[in-house]
Amino acid sequence: IWSSIDFDKDGKQTDCLRLPISTDLSAYGWIPIPAICLKNGDGPTALLIAGTHGDEYEGQIALMRLSRKLKPSEIEGRIIILPALNFPAVRSGRRVSPIDEGNLNRLYPGRAHGTATEMIAHYVTEVLLPTTDLVVDLHAGGRSLDYLPSALIRPGTTAKQQEKLLELLDVFGAPIGLMTDGSGGGGNTTLPAAAESTGALVITAELGGGATLNREGLDLAEQGVLRLLKHVGILPSCDVSAPGPVRIMNGSGTDLLVYAYADGLYEPMVDLGDEVSEGQVAALLHSIDKPYIEPEEIRFARGGLIACKRFPTLVRRGDCLFELMEDLAPRHLQG
Repeated sequence: IWSSIDFDKDGKQTDCLRLPISTDLSAYGWIPIPAICLKNGDGPTALLIAGTHGDEYEGQIALMRLSRKLKPSEIEGRIIILPALNFPAVRSGRRVSPIDEGNLNRLYPGRAHGTATEMIAHYVTEVLLPTTDLVVDLHAGGRSLDYLPSALIRPGTTAKQQEKLLELLDVFGAPIGLMTDGSGGGGNTTLPAAAESTGALVITAELGGGATLNREGLDLAEQGVLRLLKHVGILPSCDVSAPGPVRIMNGSGTDLLVYAYADGLYEPMVDLGDEVSEGQVAALLHSIDKPYIEPEEIRFARGGLIACKRFPTLVRRGDCLFELMEDLAPRHLQG
């Protein structure tokens, strides 16, 4: 991947990253990944990403807005904006790329000469992350899940780094701040995992779902990003609303996820944001092959707060139905 953007040049540049692709009708072609770079002198670098999954829209629109609104004269340092990082997936409105069926947030650190999606992951890992201080990666639940507006961090590699990450959750201002190691959802193949060796601080947001646009999530994305940019000193004079209270929670552990163990139609018995207890009925699973039998009761293995919920009613064995989170231990107990 290459670009005509000079990331060391002051001012505002708008162009694209060029993802090389060779097809029957375009032997030496490339796919454009829109990119915006704003720089003014020395200072921290923030990398703002949306469109890792193409059917998640709040972050994409928030970064489009910011790319139009922000001016180099207002900043101290550098902002790189990628509103549609996995552009083939964005263009097709899909979670994965139509070119190689690649899920970008399961392919880090990527490969320079791999599939299209692996090349994107490699460019982020090897070119962008080493020069970045703050990464904001904006997500939602896509077609299959609906999320409470929330922000996520991985556990810090040191107590000092973990405290900085917890601070980012407070500044971003999502009602829920979640610490998770990615158990059941990508683990060490995600962007935050790839950034650990570089020292860049990464905060991820989940802003809605169902491949629809959540207005609350959209506003949170824009205001939260501005608060973070002000916090790290890139937008020192930014006039932005103060964050609300943040409930810090834990999301590590596969037993916080609830799955379907058969095909059928799932009837949820709880909703987003509900507090549930161990053994409580989460959903009824109705068999489409044997409609005359009683539905299977699916129960929670642990108690907690429902962070996300499956959107489509038709399910197959192995589909995730719910994800729980639980209150984190006192914040002075650092990893």
